[in-house]
Amino acid sequence: MRAFVFPGQGSQTIGMGRALAEAYPAARAVFDEVDAALGEKLSGLIFEGEIDELTLTRNAQPALMATSIAAMEALKSEGVAVTDAAFVAGHSLGEYSALCAAGSLRLDDTARLLRLRGEAMQAAVPVGEGAMAALLGLDLAGARAVAEEAAQGETCQAANDNDPSQVVISGSRAAVERALDIAKAKGAKRAILLPVSAPFHCALMAPAARAMAEALEGVEIREPAVPVVANVRAAAVSDPAAIRSLLVDQVTGAVRWRESVEYMAGEGVTEFWEIGAGKALTGMIRRIAKGTATRTIGTPEEVAAAKG
Repeated sequence: MRAFVFPGQGSQTIGMGRALAEAYPAARAVFDEVDAALGEKLSGLIFEGEIDELTLTRNAQPALMATSIAAMEALKSEGVAVTDAAFVAGHSLGEYSALCAAGSLRLDDTARLLRLRGEAMQAAVPVGEGAMAALLGLDLAGARAVAEEAAQGETCQAANDNDPSQVVISGSRAAVERALDIAKAKGAKRAILLPVSAPFHCALMAPAARAMAEALEGVEIREPAVPVVANVRAAAVSDPAAIRSLLVDQVTGAVRWRESVEYMAGEGVTEFWEIGAGKALTGMIRRIAKGTATRTIGTPEEVAAAKG
């Protein structure tokens, strides 16, 4: 049994998806449609722009989605459909890619939603007032204990439960900085601030959640062709009303990636395909569900090798 998984922010690179667009007309059409939906040449930035500009949250989110859907369309050209998977799932913004791939969201709507999501998340907290840090060598319970001790009346919480030994915390900058020393004292192998522009997936994102709730009200959400494993629930969901609600909750809620992978493996998934840019999820999956097969689909060669 197979699952398709879609990467989140941090996987972006200049040139991602370009070879796919050159090799597969269906992949090129994805980038063209995203450009049209946003009213700008985002594909130019993706293929040959500056990494600092691509990494801006407002650009990275739709860009990574476009690259994932281009890879999915290339697969489709080779006879591999989304319905060949038992589940789809994505890490943070990757959940939008998963929903789009499964036909729950239209591509143009997904691009506009992610542009708005990126802008709203950036605007929710003034630059410099929030931070995120990766705690390596601590499990979720350990990271939560660190965050609770570091908060001291400010916001500090577990944001991404990535795998058994990597949890990301998010919140007020002073609290997150306090957490670095506390984590090391509690046995973390490393505790490092992340180069991000806002404290994602914590209570400080409440203004962005309100903006997404309003935006999602005006968007059609259909039942996906295959169940989507939602970040905040770590379980499959297909009901459009539930999907809409969970996408709002996701802005302030933790990304339960470890549990999501465990859920899929528990349901019988033995093979995970990472669709789009990078290999970040593949590394996490290997640490979570040892013994399962993994494959990355981000180049024409990888698409061709996966067909049939």
